[in-house]
Amino acid sequence: MSVDRRRIKRKFLQLLKPIKWFYPGMGVKRWILFSFLGVIIIVSGGQLFSGPTTAFRIAGIALMFLGIGIIGWGFKKVVLNVTAVLLPKRQDDLVDILYHKKHLERGYRIVSVGGGTGLSTLLQGLKQYTSKITAIVTVADEGGSSGKLRQEFGVLPPGDIRNCLVALADTEPLMSELFQYRFDGDSAFSGHSFGNIFILAMSKVTKDFEEAVRESSKVLAIRGEVVPSTLQKVRLVAELEDRTVAVGEVEITERKNLSPISRLSLEPSDCQPSAGSIEAVKNADAIILGPGSLYTSIIPNLLIGALAEAINDSTAIKIYVCNIMTQHGETDGYTAADHLKAIFKNTGLKRIDYCVVNNADIPVEFAKRYAQERAYRVASDIDKIKELKVTPIEDNFINIAEIKDKEFLRHNPRRLSKTVLDIISIAKTEAIHAR
Repeated sequence: MSVDRRRIKRKFLQLLKPIKWFYPGMGVKRWILFSFLGVIIIVSGGQLFSGPTTAFRIAGIALMFLGIGIIGWGFKKVVLNVTAVLLPKRQDDLVDILYHKKHLERGYRIVSVGGGTGLSTLLQGLKQYTSKITAIVTVADEGGSSGKLRQEFGVLPPGDIRNCLVALADTEPLMSELFQYRFDGDSAFSGHSFGNIFILAMSKVTKDFEEAVRESSKVLAIRGEVVPSTLQKVRLVAELEDRTVAVGEVEITERKNLSPISRLSLEPSDCQPSAGSIEAVKNADAIILGPGSLYTSIIPNLLIGALAEAINDSTAIKIYVCNIMTQHGETDGYTAADHLKAIFKNTGLKRIDYCVVNNADIPVEFAKRYAQERAYRVASDIDKIKELKVTPIEDNFINIAEIKDKEFLRHNPRRLSKTVLDIISIAKTEAIHAR
């Protein structure tokens, strides 16, 4: 068959597509015809309305209202039949889904940079305000399930990416629980989460890790997108103050040598950012760093030279969300200003506009428990933050999250995201007035 004939056949088949609505069993044919009956009744009512007497006009108006009602009822049944197939368990939520989708599409374009539970906590809140979210996630993780899959299959670590996908998910709760389900026992799957294995399998099918993340995003119907900061296999290297070196994320976080970290770098040092991360940064209204582990979740992304340069070149508002607690082995004794200094010292980042800091006291029982792990509340040294030409934003961001029957301190997702949105709104308003 010639190219022209194939093109004509394809166009002809496209023209026939609307006819499929009238195939038997579609559940819409009768309601389309029912709505057409309503049109006929409206036309009849219009003819009566132009009659010679008041009775004719009243009858005409009544018929037109009846026809409108019939059309509305038929249209409703068509929509319900279609959504019952596309959204079998959520057809009653159709109006809310449409409203949220349209409302969230008008939100700010926000890029969040980091990894771990901190980033996923922020994303849970942000997705309530905008669907234009891009999470740029570190791929330097070497521990747990991610580390095993990375070592055995040569895949980029999927754990932090999985957490972000679940945080942004707009699908049935059961699907999110499935992705987070972790196998136990003595099987080969022991210790692995289903989501990690799913992303691994998808990467093998697509032969492209970035594409695998995109396809996994569709399964969870996420609000926004998740992209790895780089598609290259990277390792962290920490130079300690006693001049020893710790290589790899696990060795850095679990090392017995507790000499403070002097400088962090990546191997290879010339790794390139993913295309999706650069594109997101260029179009962002705001770029948020953290919350999350300073040296193993946030700074690794900023050690990718071209990504740090893109952030510097961006006119977006830059916000750092400081952790609530210090992290033993990484940020012992650090204040909020010390976190900022570490970012500026280790990366090519030149400017941060705002620093969001918790100023609330830690509940006594949690303070005692965290003290046993040598973790303490990060002091909000406001004056020193200002000396760095960063505007501090203080509030009570403490939230108690229950994870596997155990309680942990986390940022309050809604309060944190509301604060971030307020910062963006105020900063944009000030920028407009300054022109």
